[in-house]
Amino acid sequence: MVEWNSLENCRVARPPGFESLPLRQSSFNRFSLKMNLILFDSSEVSPFAIPLSDPRYHHIKNILKARLGDELTIGQINGRMGKGRIAAIHEENVTVEAVNLDQEPPKPLAITLILALPRPPMLQRTLAAVASLGIKRIYLIQTNRVEKSYWNSHVLKPEEIRKTLILGLQQAKDTVLPEVHLKKRFKPFVQDELPGIAEGFLKLAAHPEAGAKSCPVDVKQPVILMIGPEGGFVPYEIELLKQAGFQTVHLGERILRFETAVEGLLCRIANIS
Repeated sequence: MVEWNSLENCRVARPPGFESLPLRQSSFNRFSLKMNLILFDSSEVSPFAIPLSDPRYHHIKNILKARLGDELTIGQINGRMGKGRIAAIHEENVTVEAVNLDQEPPKPLAITLILALPRPPMLQRTLAAVASLGIKRIYLIQTNRVEKSYWNSHVLKPEEIRKTLILGLQQAKDTVLPEVHLKKRFKPFVQDELPGIAEGFLKLAAHPEAGAKSCPVDVKQPVILMIGPEGGFVPYEIELLKQAGFQTVHLGERILRFETAVEGLLCRIANIS
């Protein structure tokens, strides 16, 4: 689900046949995440055909090198997982039929994540990562140090967010799509909406100020975690968050990249090693 209110460099391996395509260093490459689960939508009635342009086709044909009759691990988006079988292989598509969807998806993390909107390539990497970790409710917000132009990026279109989240789910063998909510005004969100969202949660704001505590480990209660932009929150924003019941936490003295901090905080809170 995507709520639409209003309006890095990393080395990636290219799949066979794509070596000659140009790729900007800062771009997000959809083939850089492993596909451990073939997800299909409820609109794709079994048996369903996967076209040549679909990344799933590349994975089945070139990575798995599947043949007619081979079984695959598949899952229905927001449903169960299980086994599928290759029913037909053609140059233009591969047909898959569901055999037995008898497995429930993994248990989600009891963490609601609120992120200051990062740069678009960083946002895609971060969304895929947190989806793979089991986060199911995400808020993207405007803060003082967030460039307003980021909100105009095509990566915030609902269909692009969905594609990115699916990449993370397929990596982690999960089927349940996270909810992503876009909030372009900080003060109204914190004062009017956040109290209801955060009720009953341990409220943490990642901000390395004097007096901030070390991020807790293996928290047993639901958590709502807010993470600011790479430049941090401004004092006014921290004051509003404290008034809303948030306590500031840190990961130590090192200055981390945004996506590193996000994954580090989540793994610490959920005790993921």
